[in-house]
Order: sequence, then structure tokens, then C-alpha cells
Amino acid sequence: MEKFQFLSHSVEETQNLAKKILQACKGRKIFAIYGDLGAGKTTLIQGICQELGSPDAVKSPTFSIVNEYEYPGGRIFHFDFYRIKHITEAFDLGYEEYFDSGEFCFVEWPEKIEGLVPDEAVHIRLTAPDSFSRNIEVFFD
Repeated sequence: MEKFQFLSHSVEETQNLAKKILQACKGRKIFAIYGDLGAGKTTLIQGICQELGSPDAVKSPTFSIVNEYEYPGGRIFHFDFYRIKHITEAFDLGYEEYFDSGEFCFVEWPEKIEGLVPDEAVHIRLTAPDSFSRNIEVFFD
């Protein structure tokens, strides 16, 4: 297992870590992003989308479950499974088509769809030791 750890002290710093994270992940495109409410999951995804060159406004898809963005290399799918009540909602959404698309997929609250996230996914865990800092752990097999 490969593991990297970063420490951020601001929103800007979290967004700027995107390039390092993408380089460390060696071309992987599915990201399972864990963290409590307000931990910075969407902020990190905003930075990664910006690093990929997306001109789109990245917002948490809390109510729509999935948002789609464009970038010069294709599409980005941003999921937020926080509000789902049962894993069958991921099946109804057609999650497999997204994950099998070869496009970037960023999944907030992947623990809600445990067992469906592909083995090759990059796992990112954000924790907030205080109101100003974020620990960002990146790991994958």
C-alpha cells in the first residue's frame, strides 16, 4: 500500500495540494474521499478540478447526488452520497457506468456505498485537528 500525508493550514493550501495528490496517484481516476462534515472534501475536489483545467464551478452535489464537470481531457463526475438512505440508490443512479467510464470520479461519503468503490480507487481521508488545519491522508494499493 502506498501512503502519503499532507498538512494544510488554509482553504487555499488545501486546493493547492491538488497537483501533488494527482502526481502521487499515478494516473488513477477514482477517488473515495472521507471526512466529517466541514472537513474540506469539496474544497479539495475544487482544487483538483481546477488543477485538471476545469472551468466549471465545483459545488457539492448534496441534493443531486452527482454533478458533472468538463475539463480539457474529458469529464469529471463528483458524487455526494451523504443523503442516500440505502445502497440501492447508487444502483438506481447507475454508479457502475460512471466508475467504468474511464473519467475522473470523486466520491464524497463513500462509506455510504461500501463495497461498490472499485479496488483501484485512491482513498483520501481528511481530518481537522483544529478549525484551521487539515490532515490529508492519501492511500491506495
